Amino acid sequence: MARQSYQFTSESVSEGHPDKVCDRISDEIVDLIYREAGKAGMSPWDVRVACETLTTTNKVVIAGEVRAPEALMANGGVEPAPFVDAARNAIRDIGYEQDGFHWETAEIDVLLHGQSADIAQGVDQAADANAEGAGDQGIMFGFACRETEALMPAPIYYSHRILKDLADARHAGAGDAGSLGPDAKSQVTVRYENGRPTEVTSIVLSTQHLDPSWDSAKVRAVV
Repeated sequence: MARQSYQFTSESVSEGHPDKVCDRISDEIVDLIYREAGKAGMSPWDVRVACETLTTTNKVVIAGEVRAPEALMANGGVEPAPFVDAARNAIRDIGYEQDGFHWETAEIDVLLHGQSADIAQGVDQAADANAEGAGDQGIMFGFACRETEALMPAPIYYSHRILKDLADARHAGAGDAGSLGPDAKSQVTVRYENGRPTEVTSIVLSTQHLDPSWDSAKVRAVV
């Protein structure tokens, strides 16, 4: 029988966390290709995007293979300019304007090329529909519950909300929050009794700040 009384911890990272920056750029690439495919009259079922993004100090690498409309393709690869623009716009929207990572000065390498014939053969629908393959496969779990208005478990819901409120204040330039950097992380631990959340036992929040004169007490006061 599953335990009914326990503590559960969930963690969330902000839009400026490197993992999230990469996810955002990859999402923008997918949106760009589907948007251009629609303009070109290309069926969305014919689009293929296998895109990975890597970030480090003032550098972004976008790599993978795609099947995209001709307007985005060039010499066996892609026309890089639209993809570079998509990445810069994403970084700017997140709020990175620092020496170590800036939307205007970051070096962006686009290493996307056309989808290989072997991969295409594996993932395109075969004569036998049951033989259709998948490019990537994974195992995930998730569930809806009544613990919160968003139908998500309380620990992850409140972890997300903390960072959303922090990002909203930062983007709005509300007080000293406007001096915070985009990178942050939150962690919330909830006690469950008889399978129901009863109290939050701990909250951890760490955030990037750009003013070197700030100490821990100043950061706590702002967040």
